[in-house]
Amino acid sequence: MRTDINAVAIITARGGSKRIPGKNSKLFLGKPMLVYSVEAALSAGIFREVMVSTDDEEIAKIAREAGASVPFMRSEEMANDFATTDDVLLEVLETYEQRGETFDYMACIYPTAPFVTADKLQSAMCLLIEQDGAGVMPVVRYSFPPQRGMAVRDGKLVYCYPENATKRSQDLEPMYHDCGQFYCYHVARYLACKGDLSDGYLPILVDETQVQDIDNPSDWALAEMKYKMMLKNDA
Repeated sequence: MRTDINAVAIITARGGSKRIPGKNSKLFLGKPMLVYSVEAALSAGIFREVMVSTDDEEIAKIAREAGASVPFMRSEEMANDFATTDDVLLEVLETYEQRGETFDYMACIYPTAPFVTADKLQSAMCLLIEQDGAGVMPVVRYSFPPQRGMAVRDGKLVYCYPENATKRSQDLEPMYHDCGQFYCYHVARYLACKGDLSDGYLPILVDETQVQDIDNPSDWALAEMKYKMMLKNDA
């Protein structure tokens, strides 16, 4: 893996989670959730800087103890419920530039993504550079084809796409969705369009056993089971 690239890992970890209070610092299998993202980025060995963007002093303390930097705190404007991930990334890049630091590439890593690994980050960054892409996104294939999905209308089930009702699953185009774990970007191209990549993203395919949204206690329990399975399979 190349170690000469000028890249930054930005872990977006604000305080004030509503659905799972303190989610970013809550213990996940005995370790603060945020730490998994920090350790993956540090272990990847491809980032000149691994930083955490946060407005929360407790999160900042956990991040620093795990080895990440918190060179500046997130602004109040970027810490509300309406700020997007792109808003946060643009603020981070602008603040670095004001401090005289620029980067060629960046990875945006979510703080509640324990399935992010050093290998995945390395693979994504290699793909980005080798294919001269604007962005890379990890995706997972839908286990059931969405083209045959149904909705409830007037109390009855109806196919959303009736033309696909009798088609075999294997005859439908595979569809994927965002894993919600991390993204890699060519910084200049990202800044030029403020995150709205006209060139689209290159895909990294991830197994569904290593993907889990964590929005409620049930999700949390499922994530812990899947993580244990991942460790067992890796071993």
